[in-house]
Amino acid sequence: MTARIIDGKEVAAKVHEEVTAGVTEFKEQHGAIPGLTVVLVGDDPASLSYVKGKERACEKVGIATETILRDSSITQEELIWIVKRLNTDPAVNGILVQLPLPKHLDEDAVIHAIDPMKDVDGLHPENAGLLMLGQPRFAPATPLGVQRMLVQENVDMNGAQVVIVGRSKLVGMPLTALLLQKGIGANSTVTVCHTGTKNMAAETRRADVLIAAAGFPGAVTADMVKPGAVVIDVGVSRVEDSTRKRGYRLTGDVEFEGALEVASAITPVPGGVGPMTIAMLLVNVLQAAKLAVTNR
Repeated sequence: MTARIIDGKEVAAKVHEEVTAGVTEFKEQHGAIPGLTVVLVGDDPASLSYVKGKERACEKVGIATETILRDSSITQEELIWIVKRLNTDPAVNGILVQLPLPKHLDEDAVIHAIDPMKDVDGLHPENAGLLMLGQPRFAPATPLGVQRMLVQENVDMNGAQVVIVGRSKLVGMPLTALLLQKGIGANSTVTVCHTGTKNMAAETRRADVLIAAAGFPGAVTADMVKPGAVVIDVGVSRVEDSTRKRGYRLTGDVEFEGALEVASAITPVPGGVGPMTIAMLLVNVLQAAKLAVTNR
């Protein structure tokens, strides 16, 4: 068996079309354009690349975007002051502080300072709590993207055995909450594996849907995949590769070539979950703009 490749770019393109239509309708109804402001601290190449991708996507669908660049030496007080200023700006519907931040900054304090109604990353405790209660306002974009891909691929999630490798606050935990809820693309039986899991392979081999979000290459090998499972690879790591012009290549958490021969469907890296993360961020920004109008 050779798995079907799930094309994240193709699914993301459909989401872009939907958001473009939504932005056009919003502008016609309210005479305003949804706006996203990204705060980027430092010059990490990966973060810079992600932010550029977000800017291009916003421009494509008609969302106004601004990036505030600050040196890595910024103080905690200065960064929180920027966030609070954006909280009061009516032209800014979504605020995204690009993570990770330099080590001297308290990420939690910065996230807590963001207005929950503008927290399009879905990380503020209020939004995280609503998600856990089954009343999501904003969920993190990557979990939303994973769920949308599964729906788009017609994967039956109702009662499906799902195993998530990784329990991060950005992916593993919110994705667990999403997939446990009743509704389309959810109502699944979810197991979360982590560094304390004693026999991870035994857990992953039970999965109808296996989602790798551990954050390091080779976390999931072919022998850990149930034959016919759907495999979603969230991980993105840079691996040195002298044959590439840039001296590196991107790889996921799953040993792709081996899993390709076992799974029924699989996401590649790059070109899988990555495009969906940005696409679903746009969905959250449009949602924030609608909520701002409703709550005036």
